[in-house]
Amino acid sequence: MTQDKIDALKNELDDLQRNKLPALVKRIDDARQMGDLSENAEYHMAREDMAWAQSRVLEIKAILDDAEVISSESNTNKVTIGSSIVVKVDGKEKTYTIVGAQEADPLNGKISNESPLGNAFLNKKEGEKIKIKLPKGEVEYKIIEIK
Repeated sequence: MTQDKIDALKNELDDLQRNKLPALVKRIDDARQMGDLSENAEYHMAREDMAWAQSRVLEIKAILDDAEVISSESNTNKVTIGSSIVVKVDGKEKTYTIVGAQEADPLNGKISNESPLGNAFLNKKEGEKIKIKLPKGEVEYKIIEIK
């Protein structure tokens, strides 16, 4: 995982613990004051939001406990996690960054090292061609540049 992603998760965790959880506790308390809890939609919604926030805190802690920082030293000889690559496919150039599964964002060019495409690029060198079976059929990618 990149240091930026780790920092973003730490910020989210801090925001949840310092701001959102205390605000949810207040929402639950305010909703309790409204009376009958069995038919109190605000109370039930606040409880659901609290459960989500608490589970997200646990999830972030687990991710951070297992996270390894991707070295910022870039190896431009072969594709590794953290590499940005320019490939040629179907006559067009595309740029991808190989990231860990937690950071994957295909719409923004960040592909997981565990995905078929990301995994196929790993340990390849500039100029290599890779054929990958995708749902639309077999596609050939040529690595133009590794950054």
